[in-house]
Amino acid sequence: MNELKIGFIGTHGVGKTTLCYGLASRLKARDVVLDIVHEVARRCPLPINERTSVAAQSWILHTQISDELVAAARHPVVICDRSVLDNYVYLLLSGGRQAGLDAMVAWWLGTYDRLIYVPIVEAPHADGMRSTDLAFQRAVDERLLRELDERYVGALRLQPSERERWLDIVEDEIRERLQTRQLKLL
Repeated sequence: MNELKIGFIGTHGVGKTTLCYGLASRLKARDVVLDIVHEVARRCPLPINERTSVAAQSWILHTQISDELVAAARHPVVICDRSVLDNYVYLLLSGGRQAGLDAMVAWWLGTYDRLIYVPIVEAPHADGMRSTDLAFQRAVDERLLRELDERYVGALRLQPSERERWLDIVEDEIRERLQTRQLKLL
C-alpha cells in the first residue's frame, strides 16, 4: 500500500469531522491501516475563534504538524481533520501574514496527497468550542478559498448540492490511490 495523507479543509462547522470518521470507517472495512489526526484547536490553551492570536495559531500550526508527523510514522494512511492551511487562515484573519509561518505552511502543504474542501451548507451549531457567528464562518471560508487560489493548491471541492453523496465522492476520489485487494463493501 502506498503511503497517503488526506486533509479535509474548510471553515468550522461544515462537517469535516463527520467525513473523517465516515471515510476512516469505510477504509478500515477494507483493511486499510490508518490514523486520524483530530482537530488540534480544541486542545489549544489559548483563545481561539474571533479572539485568536498569532501565539494561539502558532501553537495550533505546530501541534498540527507534530500530530501529522507522529501519525505518518505509525500508519500508512493518515486522514487529517483540518490542514495547516485552514488553520493558518484563522491567523491571517486575526493577525495578518507572518513571513516565517507563511513559508512553513507553504512547505507543509506539499506533504498532503489530497486536500478535500468541505463547503458551508448551514450555520455552525453551538458545540461549546467553535464560534456560531455566521459572518465569521463565512469570512474564514472566503479567505480559505482565496488562499487555495492564490497558492495554486488543488483540492477536491465538494459541492453543497451533493451533500448526501460527499462520502461516496471522497471515497471514489481516493480509491485508486489505495492498493487494496478487497472488494468494496456495500
